[in-house]
Amino acid sequence: MSDEDGSRASVDDDLEATEQRRIVRERYASVATDSSVDGGDSATSCCSGTDTGASAGDTDTVPSAGGTDTEPSAGDTGTGGSDSDSCCSGADGSANAFDATAQKMGYSEAALEAVEPGANLGLGCGNPTAIASLESGETVLDLGSGAGFDCFLAAREVGDEGRVIGVDMTPAMVEKARENAVKNEAENTSFRLGEIEHLPVADGTVDVIISNCVVNLSPDKSQVFREAFRVLRPGGRLAISDVVRTAEFPESVRLDSAAIAACIAGAERIATLESMLDVAGFEAISIEPKAESESFIREWDDDRDISEYIVSAQIEARKPDEE
Repeated sequence: MSDEDGSRASVDDDLEATEQRRIVRERYASVATDSSVDGGDSATSCCSGTDTGASAGDTDTVPSAGGTDTEPSAGDTGTGGSDSDSCCSGADGSANAFDATAQKMGYSEAALEAVEPGANLGLGCGNPTAIASLESGETVLDLGSGAGFDCFLAAREVGDEGRVIGVDMTPAMVEKARENAVKNEAENTSFRLGEIEHLPVADGTVDVIISNCVVNLSPDKSQVFREAFRVLRPGGRLAISDVVRTAEFPESVRLDSAAIAACIAGAERIATLESMLDVAGFEAISIEPKAESESFIREWDDDRDISEYIVSAQIEARKPDEE
């Protein structure tokens, strides 16, 4: 391959990644701005084929690796995060349907009642807070924090001495999360606009990273894990819920842009994810598929049974202690 051909391939890859981010951003901006998601009759499902949305927007203080980060309090402006919130939901858009979907994913009724309406948008494929073993005083980072649901649950676990940072690349989601932080009186939370491939968080400042069906949306998952490794303290841990691919996608799914934004076509094989985590530097890597997730994954697509190709999994890993 000539240098010119290699350069052209690189540009094509970049354009593809840019297009993927645009599709995802617009999808979840639509979810965030739907006026019925706080309990109306029918919100736009994130698995539907509708693309509307917002541009990336401006960030506030985005430090480079090794820099310091500015932590806005709940409701203040700050720097921001990555992919729109969690993934998919077969809910009809009402608050009750969102709660029913969340219970299928592993959230308890008590957890749902603990958070004010408007944060649970019926998104995701699991419950990362249930596997994170959070402790009082810890700093938690949520990749693709959406409207803040998992952040508010985590904030209750780490208490007033801890803090929770949500990162999302969709301006409308960040705005909604900050509004929800005020409603939930979650003063130990902050929400930042940015991408999970380029986190607006300083090196070695986070104890635990959680995420709910977001990493699959990234066109560069290896970079996501490198960034996660960077911001974790030595001994810090990764505890995320996401989908993994169990069979090859048919072309109709693989080439469907809507399937990328719907937490389907971007899913990777377990072995691929394990390799990415290992190369990033993580140890104690564990990826556990959850067979029971078939019950709600089937609802993600009206035309085909997506559970034939993907399953939800618990993904855990640890950054080594300093020697």
